[in-house]
Amino acid sequence: MKRQRSRGRAAPAVAAAMCAVAALPGQAHAAAGPGAYVFDPGARTVRGAENNSEARELTAGSVHRSSIKPGEKLYYRVDLDDRTDAYVSAVAVPKAAGQVAYGDGITVSMRNLDDTRCGSGDASFESAEFPRPIAAYAYRTVEKDGTAPCDAAGTYNVLIERESKPTSSPAAWDLELRFTTEPALKSGQARPTEAPENWPSASPTPPTGQQKRSGGSSYYEATGLETGEWADTVAPGQTRFYRVPVDWGQQIFATAALSNDNTSTEYLGNALAVALDNPALGHVDDATASYSGKPVSVALSPLPPVAYENRYDSASAISAMRFAGWYYLSVTLDPAVAEHYGDDLIGLTLRISVRGEARSGPYAGDAGIFGVTDDDRDMARSGQSAPQAAKSGTMTMVAAAGIGAGSVLVLGLGVWTLLARRRTTAAGATPPYGGQPPRAWGG
Repeated sequence: MKRQRSRGRAAPAVAAAMCAVAALPGQAHAAAGPGAYVFDPGARTVRGAENNSEARELTAGSVHRSSIKPGEKLYYRVDLDDRTDAYVSAVAVPKAAGQVAYGDGITVSMRNLDDTRCGSGDASFESAEFPRPIAAYAYRTVEKDGTAPCDAAGTYNVLIERESKPTSSPAAWDLELRFTTEPALKSGQARPTEAPENWPSASPTPPTGQQKRSGGSSYYEATGLETGEWADTVAPGQTRFYRVPVDWGQQIFATAALSNDNTSTEYLGNALAVALDNPALGHVDDATASYSGKPVSVALSPLPPVAYENRYDSASAISAMRFAGWYYLSVTLDPAVAEHYGDDLIGLTLRISVRGEARSGPYAGDAGIFGVTDDDRDMARSGQSAPQAAKSGTMTMVAAAGIGAGSVLVLGLGVWTLLARRRTTAAGATPPYGGQPPRAWGG
């Protein structure tokens, strides 16, 4: 009976693995058209407080969900030691059918209990005045001598402020919050204090050999990319998310291009919005392109190679290139395109170049999200998102378990047959069941 139950478990395991293949996230987005932002399913709900004394704690390494109304200033709190650089990012997700205006956005800042600002970042809609997810982060970096106001261990406030014009939609924006800490530097390694002044800024030759790859619906579902030319589609109002591993010493170059659409020649300013965010979801750079039914492209500004010392540069785009890991690229098409060109998908081409030799990182031990592993490169090569990679790993475990169970079964059958033959030889009789195992064992 026990052997029969073991066999019964094997079939559902195989079926589960097959279902996992059929249900890989992100595969149906292209056919389904514009989709809602997909939040991390493991996110914990937390309510922001108007008074810092009532602020709820954010847990390091976890994702949280919250929301913010127009004009609100909401507090959260984090507990920090006196050695670790820390980051809190906020992804603001307006309602897809809502309205935003130039300058609408969020500011995220980290402050000590005396309200001294340790570090802050902001993200806004600027000239591309249509709703889409935007991200910004706040940070606390420990100074070399450890005497700055934000160097002490203790409780710190995270303040998120929303700016919205009177003409903008009054609905609350969803927030996806991430709190992460940066690994310690290698023992004896001094912290660099000056950012590099020069780096290669000439755009590389565009890669050739176009391949198809469908973007995800959020940072959580972002599709892996590597150097190459990637073909996708985008619908009016839709945001596509991708991620590219960029190691220490490497530069990323990115261009997004829309194909022609002969439905109309209506001119729409800033119809295509492209943004790049770093591994901690700090905003790096953005660009926009107008559309009039003709092919059009837009490229991000040349960015420096990833280096620890970039954080000391006063320019935010350079400062954000401070660690290795997955860099996130998002592409949004203005929903107003549908009014003149219809709801059909429009061809989207991404040209990605990662240049430079990868260097060893500055951290002691595991770099976590602030490093690039061989597995990351494999995911970029195969186009996997994080949840797809997780499911793939689960399937590998299921397959291994199935092979293991099968090996035990075969071994058991072999032992049974050997014992049966020995009994037959000793008794001079015919083995039971004609030398075949009972069907209850898998016959």
